Amino acid sequence: MNKFEQLKKHTTIVADTGEIDEIKKYHPTDATTNPSLILKASEIEEYKPLIEEAVSYGKSDLNLIIAKVFVNFGVEILKHIPGRVSTEVDARLSFDVEGSIKKARQYIDLYKQAGIDKERILIKLASTWEGVLAASQLEKEGIHCNMTLMFGLGQAIASAEAGATLISPFVGRILDWYKKAEGKDSYPPDEDPGVISVTKIFNYYKKFGYKTQIMGASFRNVDEVLELAGSDLLTIAPKFLKELTEAEGNVPKKLSTDKAEKMDIEKVAVDEKTFRWMLNDEAMATEKLAEGIRNFAKDTVKLEKLIEGML
Repeated sequence: MNKFEQLKKHTTIVADTGEIDEIKKYHPTDATTNPSLILKASEIEEYKPLIEEAVSYGKSDLNLIIAKVFVNFGVEILKHIPGRVSTEVDARLSFDVEGSIKKARQYIDLYKQAGIDKERILIKLASTWEGVLAASQLEKEGIHCNMTLMFGLGQAIASAEAGATLISPFVGRILDWYKKAEGKDSYPPDEDPGVISVTKIFNYYKKFGYKTQIMGASFRNVDEVLELAGSDLLTIAPKFLKELTEAEGNVPKKLSTDKAEKMDIEKVAVDEKTFRWMLNDEAMATEKLAEGIRNFAKDTVKLEKLIEGML
């Protein structure tokens, strides 16, 4: 049994891609998309019909066309997986509660028109305070949320308190920051700062019985993936899925609910002031959240320009 098959015994595997052929190849349970992945996939010739249909549907309404592009990719992906697809709200709405809620409802409505039940959709929101407030309202409406661009415990606690269905802490981007800040080329897998961050969140959630699921994301190497075996879910890029399927060897479970429940962990009450302070107090989290929002926004603008050229 290869490492991919063994990992699936401990963790739900999610494909981190917008490319349908990659999803067909690895048979993940779920799939996640973001503006950068959709932009990349939109440049592949075989996916052009998904964009052309969105242009036809939205006529000259660019906002509607972009939303339909995201949903069209989601609908296509759902044909090849048994679970859920994550669709991301425009990063430019990261500090806009009402705008985020409105966009999420628009996605759900477009999925409904395509015959997809909302239970199969996760709405991705940036883990800002405004994103947390939007998630709280959407979850009350039965719209499930995936909190993305997560880099610290404060974001994780606030998201769980808001009742978010899922969180996506970004393992690799945390590693990137520490490598640059500390001038290191690499870390042993169990000392990887991203792995340590997600392990801390996992233990906190399981200690205090939160229902919100943890999905490690944004990996830089297979060792990071294997160190988080036992996480509720892991979203993995195709190149690492390939590496796991080609590797033999034992994959032990590293994260355990039973162990976490016995740990001596202090509970933290996170209101807006505490959230903002915890985020501000961690330079890595502050910088990577802002950078992630900027970069996703840039790729959305690139996608808009691509589509404007078709109108």
